[in-house]
Amino acid sequence: MLSKRLFNFVFLVGLCAFMSANVLGQGITLPRTSGAATVSQTVGISTITINYSRPNVVSQQGQDRTDQIWGSVVPYGYNNLGFGTATEAPWRAGANENTTIEFSNDVKVEGQTLAAGLYGLHYAVFEDGKATVIFSNKTTAWGSYFYDKKDDALRVDIQSEGFTQTNVLTYHFVEVGTSEAILALDWEKKRIPVKFEFDTPELVYQNIKLELETNPGFQLTSWTAAANYLVQNNIHLDDALTWASAAVEGQFFSQKNFNTLSTKSAVLNAMGKTDEAIAVMDEALADPSATINNYYGYGRQLIAAKKVDKAMEVFKKANKKWGDHWLAPHGLARVYSASGDYAKALKYEKTAHTKAPETSKPFLEGYLKSLEEGKDFN
Repeated sequence: MLSKRLFNFVFLVGLCAFMSANVLGQGITLPRTSGAATVSQTVGISTITINYSRPNVVSQQGQDRTDQIWGSVVPYGYNNLGFGTATEAPWRAGANENTTIEFSNDVKVEGQTLAAGLYGLHYAVFEDGKATVIFSNKTTAWGSYFYDKKDDALRVDIQSEGFTQTNVLTYHFVEVGTSEAILALDWEKKRIPVKFEFDTPELVYQNIKLELETNPGFQLTSWTAAANYLVQNNIHLDDALTWASAAVEGQFFSQKNFNTLSTKSAVLNAMGKTDEAIAVMDEALADPSATINNYYGYGRQLIAAKKVDKAMEVFKKANKKWGDHWLAPHGLARVYSASGDYAKALKYEKTAHTKAPETSKPFLEGYLKSLEEGKDFN
């Protein structure tokens, strides 16, 4: 027979579950005190989604529980909650049912690997500011009353931070990049951040291979974009060369133009095949589709790679083809500046300043000043 205290506790839990249910048996919809929320973030091509309920520092009875959340409303560590089967339960990381987190791809959590999938999310918070974030394979329980350590998929230890007052518990992504993101749990005066990382370049590569076998594979730009992505991330360069070559001379395309040829040149350069890369790039520059901007961009790449003689050759050709365009003398000014001939560089930069549009003159004036002071402006 239940003791009076335990009976009251079980009754209260049942009543709360009944009153906070989204849909009652009679079909009546009532609001929850701790409203449900979803936050989702794309990281590269991966997605993280959190479903949770949002308790308030101010109780339903209007009591301000500031300074009573951590260690009281949320007990420190692992506890016997007096209900369910858990004898050492962490915090449910929200309210009502399990807080859940889902990853569309395999992920690293604070440097530890976790497989793609849906997980129950729990936290054990400690008085010294440390916290353990728990990813459980059990996702459908009510809170953490039935938590069992054997269901853990991963645990990571992190350090919480002091933070500005946040009355309603909030999960949000405070930092996001193409491969990593930081999820913060903010409540009362505490922030608990967790770092997630995806191997985005590899995931994109695997996805590209599939996409090139479907509709995108019938578009020339898909092959050049795919090859360029692998070059930018310096991965799978053999495939990058295959894809770049397909754009230049493949069975369906055979389109030799500046874009396809320069892409192939970039792949060869990334593979360390410098002479082949230069030969293909010379072919690209000789193509009628090449523009002054293409010459200028390639010349700057050569200067950055300390290939000043080759850059001089490229900029002289550009000056011969587009003598009336301001970028032609500006390119020569750059390469003479890089070679230390500031007098010639100044001469060509003055010509460029005369021919340049008004919007470009201000930064050219800064280059002129550098050259007059005998400084390289590259």
